[in-house]
Amino acid sequence: MSRAEAVRKASPLWALGLFRSELLTTFRRWRTLALLGVLAAVPVLVGIAVRIETGDGSSAGGGGGGGPAFISQITNNGLFLVFTALAATLPFFLPMAVGVVAGDALAGEANAGTLRYLLVAPAGRTRLLFTKYAAVLVFCLVATLVVAVSALATGALLFPLGDLTTISGTRIGFSEGLVRALLIALVVAASLVGVAALGLFVSTLTSSGIAAMATTVGLLITVQIVDQIPQLHAVHPYLFSHYWLSFADLMREPVHWDDLTKNLGLQALYAAVFGSAAWARFTSKDITA
Repeated sequence: MSRAEAVRKASPLWALGLFRSELLTTFRRWRTLALLGVLAAVPVLVGIAVRIETGDGSSAGGGGGGGPAFISQITNNGLFLVFTALAATLPFFLPMAVGVVAGDALAGEANAGTLRYLLVAPAGRTRLLFTKYAAVLVFCLVATLVVAVSALATGALLFPLGDLTTISGTRIGFSEGLVRALLIALVVAASLVGVAALGLFVSTLTSSGIAAMATTVGLLITVQIVDQIPQLHAVHPYLFSHYWLSFADLMREPVHWDDLTKNLGLQALYAAVFGSAAWARFTSKDITA
């Protein structure tokens, strides 16, 4: 390769092309499309279930008091299906999907024997690692928006729309409710940053995509279990999932920011720690596949 070709390929435009290629590869996989399809189906199933349950005039979630947050408000305003769907998918479905994509990011390439070709100069390991992580973060956002848009469409078809009542009991207009729904979706997407970094780090430890995905999902389940054990309350604030449902505070008037900022700060910490660990491992790893 000539010096001119090396300079051209190392340019920001080449890096942008690498990122675009990674996005196309990620979102063209049948596995990714299947994950997004499952996520889109969850709000539809919840909406239909609530519609059937309230067909006789009873309130959703009535009797048992169970179900995700906001579920009792869906019959009054379909916009609440967005909040309910995000609350239902965030503990497991969304992070599981992110864990699968992140875990396969590098391990899948190594298993397929294409990782060495991606590291041809001047791509470099650091550039490739950042590109992979950026693509996973885009998936976090897309997956969250798929849930939110599916929930909004289902809520609009099955239930009335209009002004809504916040958790604090105040009334806000439908347009402001949409803005808050968008903010909640962005916060939920940001809440997955830690899982994405963890999955990417696991992906640098093995050459088996299946092993990396299974390990990431297993760690996710373990953290969720630990977060539910009262005797381990001392470690709960340090678990990446502990403040996930704090997005509900965006539906208060005024908004309560304490847990929201703790959540975002914790995700940034996990991203920094596991992102650095992934970089240290990947840049020193002997690539043979």
